[in-house]
Amino acid sequence: MTSDIIFKYFPDLTPLQRQQFEQLPALYNYWNSQINVISRKDIDALPERHVLHSLGIAKIIRFLPGERVLDVGTGGGFPGIPLAILFPETQFFLADSIGKKIKVVNEVASVIGLTNVTGEHIRAEQAPGAFDFVVSRAVTQLKEFYPWVKKKFNPLSKNAMPNGILYLKGGDLQQEIAESNLKVRQYYLKDQFSEEFFETKQVIYVQAPKSN
Repeated sequence: MTSDIIFKYFPDLTPLQRQQFEQLPALYNYWNSQINVISRKDIDALPERHVLHSLGIAKIIRFLPGERVLDVGTGGGFPGIPLAILFPETQFFLADSIGKKIKVVNEVASVIGLTNVTGEHIRAEQAPGAFDFVVSRAVTQLKEFYPWVKKKFNPLSKNAMPNGILYLKGGDLQQEIAESNLKVRQYYLKDQFSEEFFETKQVIYVQAPKSN
């Protein structure tokens, strides 16, 4: 599968960004044969199910130059690497508790020339410094996820959207949201992307707590 699906929804990319996105399928095919970071059935659909899915967050928010974004449980680099390509002046810190996955993150970032990505074998709570936004993709239930990151936020917001969590999730989330006791905003990716894969996919936004 080619990266044309990305260019369809993000037509204003620079030549460098297009080149970086075009490099991802071959890179992940290579690394997936060494270290399994993406399910075998999904690797052929990487541009749609991993790259474009990650970029669903960019349909909700535009990260600003100088902002810091923490990607929790990044796996092989999703959503962090696609977002870092799209927002080259934003700093992305990609964290995962499995070291071999972070090896893939750093190798991919190096090969495509991303200078705004740091990958570390570390738990979310140990990530250094404060962040404007936390992104993640279906790592765990919201009620478990929120305590990991609630103390990681910069108290000052610069963006039009206040600092907070942008969490990619799928399926019926009403019970999970209710059990979290969090005030959330739901953005449906079927409103952004026409492919069937996105029919039940959402970006869940939770504003950062007022004080840490």
